[in-house]
Amino acid sequence: MVSTNPRFGPELRRLRQEAGLTLTEFSVALNYDKGHLSKVERGERSASPELARRCDAFLGANGELQRLVVRPESDSDAAETTLPPRLWHVGRRAVLSAGTGALIDLGLKLGGQTSVAADPLLPSFHVQFHQLRKLGQSTAPKVLVPLLETQTRTVAGLAADAPSTTRAPALLLASRFAEFTGWMAQEAGDTDAALSWTGEAVELARAGGDPYLGSYALVRRALVTLYDGDAAGTVALARCAQSDELPPRIRGLAAQREAQGHALVGDERDCLRSLDKARELLDSDDARSGTEPVIGTTNVSDPAAMTTGWCLYDLGRPKAAAEVLDRECRRLPPHALRTRARYGFRRSLAHAASGDVEHACMIAGELLGVMPAVPSATVNSDVRRLARELSRFRSSRAVRDLQPALARVLAPAHD
Repeated sequence: MVSTNPRFGPELRRLRQEAGLTLTEFSVALNYDKGHLSKVERGERSASPELARRCDAFLGANGELQRLVVRPESDSDAAETTLPPRLWHVGRRAVLSAGTGALIDLGLKLGGQTSVAADPLLPSFHVQFHQLRKLGQSTAPKVLVPLLETQTRTVAGLAADAPSTTRAPALLLASRFAEFTGWMAQEAGDTDAALSWTGEAVELARAGGDPYLGSYALVRRALVTLYDGDAAGTVALARCAQSDELPPRIRGLAAQREAQGHALVGDERDCLRSLDKARELLDSDDARSGTEPVIGTTNVSDPAAMTTGWCLYDLGRPKAAAEVLDRECRRLPPHALRTRARYGFRRSLAHAASGDVEHACMIAGELLGVMPAVPSATVNSDVRRLARELSRFRSSRAVRDLQPALARVLAPAHD
């Protein structure tokens, strides 16, 4: 539970008065109840992180107000040099040796069959990977994870049986299956399994001759810390994945994640700087001509622009965020339900924070209808934020009409 520093209220009042704003003018600008803001300034009510962000941005406090609300992590400095522990519970773990190129048999018999050459089957598994990735946009992650686990082990088993000349491509494909399994595990709300499968992907990739996926794993781990609200840990992990020796796409995705970490604490200057870096890297010819399968999203045509909209909301600039997200969400493919929900709820949140409540409810209403098909632990974090934001507008008929659907999505799941 985050508590407000006693200095927050007096500091907010001081900054508001220095800006020459009456409490009424300030409340209108922020779309917040005047009485609530008055109690916050007097220390009678705590400020939410959302309110702190908006006050910070509007008054140009450079993150100072947010720091009085969001408690920093005590061990964040250690994240510069250490990684979260890797949690192995995949079963009988593969023992991989990149130096010799050997893969000790996982004990996979592939349905009791004898050795199968990997090379003729790899194109088929590549097709399956792309199909499963597409299926992930419209299917519950808990349904996909067992299938992905089996496919990862199967492809790794093919590599074990393959001659040394064709082993590497199978290992690399197995690593991509493992990485996607980790993402689906995170979407299912199992962070431990997500980190475990991400670690498995790194080992498989290293054995296949790709030393770079380990750096992308830092970007994936930074997503875990981002959703945990650990801004310092997110920035530290993302910075570790931006070495000049790494491929431009990985560095660009890492720069985006760093920007999101900066946005969490209201550091607009470093956030925008990281976004500029991400845009330059992701637009480079080297990033666009990378090997298949593509690392990261394949459904967002301009990841840096979409992330800019995401960050602007966290920076307390909801109107600017809504404009960017409106434009970028229109470019998402119709089949990408999970991606549309992820950025669509952030878009709805930005409109609600801007005071455009009816539009926010219209966007959310359409998305809530598809959430049972693509449940997401990460998207639900923004759904909860939206519910809190809309609770300030209980007199709105649009909000009252939306409440039952919101409650159904946020209700605890029962087996």
